[in-house]
Amino acid sequence: MKETIKSYRTILRPFAGTDYREVSHKARTVYKQIASKTKRRPYVRSAYFNGEKVFLDYFWQHLQAKNWGDKLRRLKYYECAIDLIKNSRLSPVEKINPNDQSEMLYRFSGVTRERRSFLVQIKKDLKTGNRHFMSVFPA
Repeated sequence: MKETIKSYRTILRPFAGTDYREVSHKARTVYKQIASKTKRRPYVRSAYFNGEKVFLDYFWQHLQAKNWGDKLRRLKYYECAIDLIKNSRLSPVEKINPNDQSEMLYRFSGVTRERRSFLVQIKKDLKTGNRHFMSVFPA
């Protein structure tokens, strides 16, 4: 019997556009709004993690390792991912990182207003307890 994963339904749409600079500017604007609310590392509080902080800066480092097309594809869902992290209480798929046993990976499933599926990955450092928004991509 296959287990079905429930998806958080966001009211937001993915960013429109086919130009990387255009979509990147929109995503950075959302990030800067969040970053302006704190003096230190930008974060959002997660409903699933009982109001614990999920840091956002790791996403941008992770994104730099991708090619242009993949960056564009991921950035389109940035605002939807932030909404999911803030508001979703649905259980994610959890697993230990096979590359690093000191990290736990959480994969949340979401659906946009137009019913496009996307996944959000958050990693938790088991030593420090810090959570980092790692990636978002269409399913």
